[in-house]
Amino acid sequence: MSTADEALGPSARLLRLFEGHRLTPTQRRIAHALVQHAADAPFLSSVEVAELAGVSQPSVTRFAVALGYDGYPGLRKQLRDLGLAEPAPGAGAPVESRCDAARNEHQRAVHAEIENLHHLAELLADPAPIARAARLLAASRPLPVLGLRAAAAQAGGFAYFAAKVHPDVRLLDEGGSMLADRIERAADAGASALMCFALPRYPRELMDALAVARARHLTVVTVADSAFAPVARLSDLLLPAAVGSSLVFDTACAPMMLGRVLLQAMCDELPDAEARLESFEQSAAARGLFLD
Repeated sequence: MSTADEALGPSARLLRLFEGHRLTPTQRRIAHALVQHAADAPFLSSVEVAELAGVSQPSVTRFAVALGYDGYPGLRKQLRDLGLAEPAPGAGAPVESRCDAARNEHQRAVHAEIENLHHLAELLADPAPIARAARLLAASRPLPVLGLRAAAAQAGGFAYFAAKVHPDVRLLDEGGSMLADRIERAADAGASALMCFALPRYPRELMDALAVARARHLTVVTVADSAFAPVARLSDLLLPAAVGSSLVFDTACAPMMLGRVLLQAMCDELPDAEARLESFEQSAAARGLFLD
C-alpha cells in the first residue's frame, strides 16, 4: 500500500479498489455494501456480505471474480492487506453495535447519519476530485445545476449560494418536456459543465436529462449517494455522499455537506468571489434585508 493510500480512510481505499471495473447492478450493490461497512469488510464472510447487500452468496463470489480474484477468499485477503481496520482484541460485538441496542430508533437514525459524515470525511482526505470539480464548475458560464424530486432541495441550496459568487447560475429542479430545452439553452449560451445532484429514487427523466447534457458536450459533475449509482455511467466526475435510510424518508446530510465543500472550493477558483460576497453584504445592509 502506498503512502498516499495510507492517508485515505477505509471507504476511500475501497473505492479505489473498485475503480475501473464494469460492474453489474448486483455487483454495484455488493461494492456499495462493502464501502458502507469498510472497517468490518476484511472480517466478513461471503455469506455476511451477501446479507448486507441483499444478494445471494454466489453473487458475492462472482463479484470477486469480476474484480480479478480467484474467489472471495482472495478478495478478502486483499481487503486485509489494505489495512482497513484492526479488530479490537476480545471486543466481541463492535462497540457501535452494543451502543445501538441502548438507543431508540430516532437516536439510531442520527448516529447512522453521523457515520455517513465520517465516511465523507474519509473520502475528502483526497482533495483532487473536489479541486477538479470546482475548476470545472467555476469555469462554466452559465452553470446549470440539476436536481429532481428528492434531490431538488440539494440542487436548490447549492444554486442559491453559488449565485452569490458565480455570475450565472441556472437552477433546473423541475422535470417535464422543458427540461431538455433548458439544458440545451444553457449549452448554447456557453455552459461547459453541469452540476447534478442525484439521490434515491432516481427519476427516469434525470437520466434522460444527463444524456442530453452529454450529447451537448457538457462535463457532468454529480453528487450521488453512491459511486455505484445508476447516474455514474452518465457522469464525468461522480462524488459520493451516502444518504440515511433509517427513517421513513431518507436523510441527506452528507450530500448537503459535500455540496457546501464544493462551494468552498469554487470560491477559491473564482477570483472575484470575495468582491461579490462583499457587494451582496453591502446591498443587504442598505436594504435592511436581515433582522440581525
